[in-house]
Amino acid sequence: MRKINKTFWGELRLYLCNYWISCIPSHTIRLWYYRKIMKFKIGKGSSILMRCTFDAAKGLEMGENSVINANCRIDTRGAGVKIGNNASISADVFLLTSDHDMNNNFEGRRGFIHIADYVWIGTRATILPNIKIRKGAVIAAGAVVTEDVEERQVVAGIPAKCIKIRADSFNYTISYRRLFQ
Repeated sequence: MRKINKTFWGELRLYLCNYWISCIPSHTIRLWYYRKIMKFKIGKGSSILMRCTFDAAKGLEMGENSVINANCRIDTRGAGVKIGNNASISADVFLLTSDHDMNNNFEGRRGFIHIADYVWIGTRATILPNIKIRKGAVIAAGAVVTEDVEERQVVAGIPAKCIKIRADSFNYTISYRRLFQ
């Protein structure tokens, strides 16, 4: 009975997060819920825009002045998602820390995603489990990242491959809080 009760409250917390809280057009209310109820660690000046969904409580850590834009799916069931300072996650991005082993009875596998400072992830990119994206890297829109991305690399495609190296002038601060977003 106790396990059923714990499962119920955990699922209710996720349901409220994904279908109610994420639709409230107030950064203050959403961030309060994410920090206090979901137990996410979110740094000063960071924001999570509307309609983002999460697969589990805990496991998300964001540095300062970073943004997760609207409609992203953040899977924190694995070892977690860690996002550095001044990182920009564009709309409709999937960050996946869990998958299944197709060769071993579809057994679940759990991993991590580490996104360093000044990373920019383009719209509709997908980041698969056990990936490190190092400082200043750029993930092009629609890319599928299947292996680590080195510092300042710009990657694109399916699977993502390096297409150029970004200049290293990282002296900006991201501040992206729009009203009703």
